Amino acid sequence: MKELAIYTDGSSLGNPGVGGWGAVFVGNKQALEMGEKHADVTNNQMELLAVYKALEEIVDLGIRDYVITVHSDSMYVVNGMNEWIYNWQKKNWKKSDGKPVLNKDLWEDIQRVREFVEIENKVLFQHVKAHAGHVYNERADDIARGLAEGEDIMLFSGKESDYTIRAE
Repeated sequence: MKELAIYTDGSSLGNPGVGGWGAVFVGNKQALEMGEKHADVTNNQMELLAVYKALEEIVDLGIRDYVITVHSDSMYVVNGMNEWIYNWQKKNWKKSDGKPVLNKDLWEDIQRVREFVEIENKVLFQHVKAHAGHVYNERADDIARGLAEGEDIMLFSGKESDYTIRAE
């Protein structure tokens, strides 16, 4: 199987406030950046929306026979997708303390699209340390934060060898 790495990040100014999410895809000699700005959102919502939109893009592009590793600097996302979501589903979307799971709609959307993507691919979730100099994670952060701040972000799509946009 071929490999595809996706780096996702979310940002919210005010938390809740204006937010943005960013995603960077790298694999099969191609690179793609995505992102959007949203109003009245939390940081966690933007972290989750980045993952959801990235997995939706996998479906839209018809990607098959890949090991897809979604890298996130959010332990909320990584632990949620690797561990917590299965117990939440069993417990009717209640946490271990009996309280409702926050952002249930986004978690359900992610899980639904993940299961669809996993028909043809393997999907893994891995933590990457934030602001540690990892260029693709830094770029996802720049996209998310820049969009939240109202910047006009130029998003790349093309050959990985032409991908020269780097985090500052």
